Amino acid sequence: MSAQLPRQDPDGTTARSPGERRLERPPSERYRTEETIAPAQPPRPTSDVRALAYGLLATIAGAALITALGGVLTLSAGLLVAAVVTGRAIGLAVVAGGGRAARSSTGRWRAVGLSVGAILLGQLGLWLYARTEGGVLPLPDYLAQTFGILVPVEFGLAAAAAWWSAR
Repeated sequence: MSAQLPRQDPDGTTARSPGERRLERPPSERYRTEETIAPAQPPRPTSDVRALAYGLLATIAGAALITALGGVLTLSAGLLVAAVVTGRAIGLAVVAGGGRAARSSTGRWRAVGLSVGAILLGQLGLWLYARTEGGVLPLPDYLAQTFGILVPVEFGLAAAAAWWSAR
């Protein structure tokens, strides 16, 4: 048996078999415009001050959330979820504010410190809210009797979520 060679047209091009079709361009090319090609942009500037500012905003919001949930709505176990959300928000805020530099170990520790500060401010807010309701216990006694083991767990969860989010 002999191998069949492709047929050639008189002008020297290879003839295509009856079912073979070739497009001039790929079909997806019609969706491509000059605007869709992203121009090369310089890297986003990094700023430790901006990372700290964004983190502080998230810290204040997290402390307010804990005070509102634990004081006004009198939730206790829900504060664990609020601690995780606060830590996550702070970690993401530090990264958003600081850019690539915030993803270093310094940025992660900054996020952890801010998240611990947010939980501390939230617990202080809970105590102050209880004082307006007629509470007379000092801060450590109030937290120990009202929330017990949940307080140190909140600190740990917020710190872990902030560390994870700022990676």
